[in-house]
Amino acid sequence: MKLLLCILTLGVAMVARAAQPDITLADFEGPDYGAWKATGTAFGTGPAQGTLPSQMPVSGFVGHGLVNSYLGGDKATGTLTSPEFKIERKFISFLIGGGGLPAQTCMNLLVDGQIVRTATGPNIDPGGSEELAPAAWKVDDLAGKTAQIQIVDDATGGWGHILVDQIVLADQVTVAPIEPEKLYDERYRPQFHFSARKNWLNDPNGLVFYNGEYHLFFQHNPAGIQWGNMTWGHAVSPDLLHWKQLDNAILPDRLGTIYSGSAVVDWNNTAGFQTGKEKVLVAMYTAAEANGQKYVQCIAYSNDRGRTWTKYDKNPVLPYIAPANRDPKLIWHAPTKQWIVALYLIGQDYALFTSPDLKSFTRLQNVPPFGNGECPDFYPMPVDGNSAQIKWVFSGANGRYVTGDFDGHKFVLDTPHAQPMDWGKNYYAAQTYSDIPVTDGRRIQIAWMAGGVFPRMPFNQQMSFPTELKLQRFPEGLRICRTPVREIELLHADPHEWHDLTVKPGDNPLAAVHGDLFDIRAEIEPGAATAVGFNIRGHQVAYRIADQKLTCLGGTAAVPLANQRLSLQILVDRSSLEVFANNGYVAMTSCFVPDPKNQSLEFYALGGNAKLIHLQTFEIRSVWKN
Repeated sequence: MKLLLCILTLGVAMVARAAQPDITLADFEGPDYGAWKATGTAFGTGPAQGTLPSQMPVSGFVGHGLVNSYLGGDKATGTLTSPEFKIERKFISFLIGGGGLPAQTCMNLLVDGQIVRTATGPNIDPGGSEELAPAAWKVDDLAGKTAQIQIVDDATGGWGHILVDQIVLADQVTVAPIEPEKLYDERYRPQFHFSARKNWLNDPNGLVFYNGEYHLFFQHNPAGIQWGNMTWGHAVSPDLLHWKQLDNAILPDRLGTIYSGSAVVDWNNTAGFQTGKEKVLVAMYTAAEANGQKYVQCIAYSNDRGRTWTKYDKNPVLPYIAPANRDPKLIWHAPTKQWIVALYLIGQDYALFTSPDLKSFTRLQNVPPFGNGECPDFYPMPVDGNSAQIKWVFSGANGRYVTGDFDGHKFVLDTPHAQPMDWGKNYYAAQTYSDIPVTDGRRIQIAWMAGGVFPRMPFNQQMSFPTELKLQRFPEGLRICRTPVREIELLHADPHEWHDLTVKPGDNPLAAVHGDLFDIRAEIEPGAATAVGFNIRGHQVAYRIADQKLTCLGGTAAVPLANQRLSLQILVDRSSLEVFANNGYVAMTSCFVPDPKNQSLEFYALGGNAKLIHLQTFEIRSVWKN
C-alpha cells in the first residue's frame, strides 16, 4: 500500500512538472485585430497578408497574416495593444522582424502599465532583410500577473516599421530568451563613459567643479527613452571616471521645459543667494516654450553642493530676444569683476551679455557668424602653455571654433574662419568645465556623442570621455589639441607592450589580444608601407601614407607625419571609438554598434614594412564594477 502511495505521489509530481499546453495569444490570421486596439495609421484595421507595397519580400511568418507596420511606408506611425491576459507559462515566444530602434520599433510587455520586457527587430542600417526570427521572453518571475502586449511604431525614417507574428505563452522554447540585463553591464552599455541610468540623454550642461566634485548635468528625459520632457539630470564624480547619478536637478515649470545651459560657483556671493557656509552654485538655463510663451533664460541656485535647487523667483533674468535664443554659457571675468554670458540667438548668430549680479543683464555685442549654431562655449586659454599670452575661444554645437581677444568689453576675432575641434561623426554640444582649481589649471571638456545607437538598451545616448584642451601654435596658426584626461590611467589593467617591432604585410602583433575595453597607444614609422592602421572589433582606424589622411567610422582628417612618425591613442568602449592623433592634433569621436562575438584587435601594414616604435594596449576596468 505504501509503495502504491509513493508511486501515485510521484506520478502527481511528474504531472505537476510536465510542460503545460501552449496558449496562443495572437496568430493574426483573422480579417481584423479582434480585441486588439490600434492607434495611428501604421497598423491599419487588420493583419497584413505578407509583403506590403514597395516593401522588400517579407518572410519567416506563419500562416497568411502578420503584424506589419509598413502600411503606407516608413513614415506611418501607431501602436497596436492587446487585451489583458494572465501570465501562466514560463515564456512568451514570438516572431519578430523589421526595425531595431529601441522604444520606436518594438514590442513591449506591459504589467501595471509599465514596460517590463521589450524586443525589437534586427535592422538599423541600410540593407538587411524583412525576415521574422523566433524570440522569447522569460517571464516566470511574473507568473500570475495581468499583462498586455503593445507593438509600437514611432519611427519615420529608414527601418521605421515592425513585423510581429505568433505570440504564444509556453513552458518550453527552442530559442535563448531575451532576459533583462544587469544594470550598467548591458551588452552595449559604455563601461567608462557616462550614460544615464535609463532613458534619454543629450547635451552636457552645467559642467562645474566644486569642493572635490565634478558636476555633470545633462539634458534628460526621465520619462522616456527618446528626446522630450527636457529636464536637467545630474551626476557627480571625484575623478571624472566614477559617476554617481543623483536626483534630477531642474525640472520643467510654468515657463517650459529645461533646455541647455551652464553652471558656476558664485565665490563672491554676487547674487546674494548664499545662506550657509557652502558657496552657492548657480545654474543658468533656457526655459523652452510653454503655454505660448517664448524661450527665455532663467537661473536656479543651490546652497548644498548641488543636491537641491531653488529657481529664482523673478525668472526670467534674460527675456525673449530672438526666436531660438537658448543655451547660455556663463563665466566670471575676473579682470573686470563681472559675469559674461554667451547666448545663441538664431541661425549662426550669437551675442555676449554682461551682469554684475546674475540677475540683470546688459547686451555687450553680437558675435560675427562663423559657421555654427546652438550651445556656445567661451573661455580663455594660454597659447603653448604661456599664461602671459591668452587667447579666447568661442565654439558652437558642431565643434567649430574661432579664437580672438577679449577685454571684458569686446571680443575681437583673429579670423572669421572657424576650424573643427573634432572630425568624428558623433561629437556635439561640447562644454568645458567652470571653476577648475588654479592648481590644476586644465581646460576639461565633455561632449554629447550624438546619434549613437544602442539596440534593446534601457538607456539612450552617452557622453564622450573627458578631454584636456590645449591651444597650440602650428605653422598654419592656432589650433586646439584634445587628449583624454590623465585620469584614464587609473583604469589601466593588464598591459601588452611591443617596442621597435617591424611589422610586415600579413603580420598582426595583436592576434592574441581580445576584449571590448582598451586604451591603445602607438607610435608608428610607416616606412615602406602604403597604409597602416588598426582593425578594432571589425572597424578600421586607417592611415594612408600618400595623402597622410586618417579615417575612422566615416570621419576623415589630414594628419601630417611628425618627424616621419604617427602617434595614435585610441579609447575603445563597448559602443564607441575615440581616436587622438599626434597628441590631439586631430580627434575623432564616434559611436559604433559592435558584434558582441567579435572582440579582436589587429595592427596592420599594407604595401610594405612599417615599424612600431612602441605599441601599448591597456585593458580598461569598468567604472561600474570598481
